[in-house]
Amino acid sequence: MSDPTHTARRTVLTAGAAALAGGALTACGGGDGEKPPANGSQTAPAPSAPASQPASSQPAGAGKAIAKAADVPVGGGTVLKDEKLVVTQPTAGNFRCFSAVCTHQGCLVNKVENGTIDCPCHMSKFKDTDGAVLKGPATRPLPEKKITVAADGSISLA
Repeated sequence: MSDPTHTARRTVLTAGAAALAGGALTACGGGDGEKPPANGSQTAPAPSAPASQPASSQPAGAGKAIAKAADVPVGGGTVLKDEKLVVTQPTAGNFRCFSAVCTHQGCLVNKVENGTIDCPCHMSKFKDTDGAVLKGPATRPLPEKKITVAADGSISLA
């Protein structure tokens, strides 16, 4: 006959190990092609705000200019390699921002032309208006980033 204390202890240890493993998998699995924060913490998605939101009402920590509106051609875009972002202007005054990390295998996109954001590694193409996949092998869209455009033309993450 087995010892009830030993069985209960094994059950608790097994359940605890399963909970820890589940938490570790949750912390590592974003699935959006981006790395989790270095400190291992999870961040909530930024609240939705119009791209024309005034700079003065930005959340704390936001506001560092990443580009100038004048540097983003109408019908094209600018790849910001250091920031791993791509800013597009599909129509005059309509600015959009996406991760520049291709969702296929993590290469950086390298150009925006003819309405597409292009990845040089495996020739995936994404729509410049919403990051949707137009041509694979990528199967997931580029994650969109919220931005604001200030009156002086500076573009910042919201």
